[in-house]
Amino acid sequence: MDTGHGSGFEPATGDGPKAPAPNGGRSASLRTAFEGMLQIRRLTNTGHADPQGVPAPWETHRPMRAVAIALEASGLSPSAVDGSGVRVATGYRLERGESPGGVRVEWAGPPGSGAARAEEAELARCAAVLRKLGWTVLLYRGARRRRFLEVEPPPGARGPDDG
Repeated sequence: MDTGHGSGFEPATGDGPKAPAPNGGRSASLRTAFEGMLQIRRLTNTGHADPQGVPAPWETHRPMRAVAIALEASGLSPSAVDGSGVRVATGYRLERGESPGGVRVEWAGPPGSGAARAEEAELARCAAVLRKLGWTVLLYRGARRRRFLEVEPPPGARGPDDG
């Protein structure tokens, strides 16, 4: 089962280069990674009524990667930065969360992009995708009243920090 890890495929976290126009190779790799993640769930979550509705241990040990695969596979757009670190695209941005095994999801964009106005609706879309996949998702307000999500494995499913 290929989840993309170690195969050269890297899901978008929102801090990398702007994604090229959709292409068959990346789309196929993303589809393979997402389907592999669901297959791992089916094989390892056999004690659950809905094995695909709960993060597998693989995901709780690599939450940044798992959340990135889920969001990108859902069709949500990642943010991006250029070579000098300047934000050039509006979309989700992931970083380590406050709690061990957690992921922070922000809606980020270049100045004047309208990211702050769109964040409530877009983060709600992110939250819906992740909740459907069994993650615990909490909405917070941070600096300058900007909203963000704190995404964690459900209770009892935590892994070590994504490293």
